[in-house]
Amino acid sequence: MIVGRLALKSLANRWPTALLTVFGIALSVMLLLGVEKVRNGARQSFTDTISGTDLIVGARTGEVQLLLYSIFRIGDATNTIAWKSYSEIAAFPEIAWIVPIALGDSHRGFRVMGTNGAYFEHYRFRRGQSLTFAAGGPFADLFDAVLGADVAAALGYRLGDPIVIGHGIGSTSFAPHEDKPFRVAGILTKTGTPVDRTVHVGLDGIEAIHIDWQSGARIPGQGVGAEQVRGMDLTPDAVTAAMIGLHSRLDALRLQRLINTYGEEPLSAILPGAALQQLWSLVGTAETALAAVSFMVVLTAILGMVTTILSTLNERRREMAILRSVGARPATILGLLTAEAGILTAAGVTLGGALLYVVLWFARPIVDSRYGLYLPIEAPAVDELASLAAIVVGGVLAGLVPALRAFRLSLADGMIVKT
Repeated sequence: MIVGRLALKSLANRWPTALLTVFGIALSVMLLLGVEKVRNGARQSFTDTISGTDLIVGARTGEVQLLLYSIFRIGDATNTIAWKSYSEIAAFPEIAWIVPIALGDSHRGFRVMGTNGAYFEHYRFRRGQSLTFAAGGPFADLFDAVLGADVAAALGYRLGDPIVIGHGIGSTSFAPHEDKPFRVAGILTKTGTPVDRTVHVGLDGIEAIHIDWQSGARIPGQGVGAEQVRGMDLTPDAVTAAMIGLHSRLDALRLQRLINTYGEEPLSAILPGAALQQLWSLVGTAETALAAVSFMVVLTAILGMVTTILSTLNERRREMAILRSVGARPATILGLLTAEAGILTAAGVTLGGALLYVVLWFARPIVDSRYGLYLPIEAPAVDELASLAAIVVGGVLAGLVPALRAFRLSLADGMIVKT
């Protein structure tokens, strides 16, 4: 207690230096905790890209590849699923709902996905949130299109604007379907998922624009107008993938095995959660780098504190000598410097945590709306509390360096007036 009071009074006498030291530690701690929040938020947002879907089915391929092209719109499918196979799978009694996905077209660098109205009803993200519309609504016509938030913002589209879909997935299409333009019928609220960068059209709309195409080119002399195609059978021959929801998740593994051994054609069924974890293990290396950088920043702040205390020792040699001359034991001098380091570190940790939550309170809505990264304001997790405790202990241990230096200064040396 005596050592603590002495340490507080000593710091109060040097409050400008102490305040700057605390602020430096606070900023480093805020960065460390902030990076941890962003890292966990990014991982959770990544995991919550798709929620409530029990299986994803596609042509025979690897789990990560199927996940990438069906959900993240990255890469191409190795093959398609025949409509006959899709219909037979959809009839399985274990399946509560199924949503088809047709890929292969684009619009000015954004992927186009063909689906049906069930997509807007059953797609879930971020722990079960459903898609909502910032404007308009789902498909009501053959040539209606629903835009993700980023597509509408980047291209400046509004409801009713025409959209021409291009064949292929390049940023510049040399095979546009100009004879059958779509109309913006809805714009989705930002989700922070690949949905934001997707142009959604009806599955029959995808079939309609390709009715007079073959092998990536228009069939010569067989042009079909937009009004003519409305009276045709627009049942697709195949789809790229399908999302499946089950009545009971207990049936997931059995149905996955049934689809993987489907006799009509080679198919793959994956569990989205397991595939997401596998994918995160590949791309999550940046987590380690961010954590290492944050640790180095905290270490730098603690070293700065030690340097500050060491730099003031020469000025405090008389103070230490006087304390020893009035009966203070060497352990008291050692404890005084160590207590100062501990107090500075603890104060910096406390201030840094408080600053983080203040910043989160104001920045969370902006980060969520602009980047789709959800940063919950929650009490520190156990591992975060362990990190903060380790920082305080590290600060106390680092304080032993100037404490040992002061301990070694002799009483006679401290009382000498140097000229």
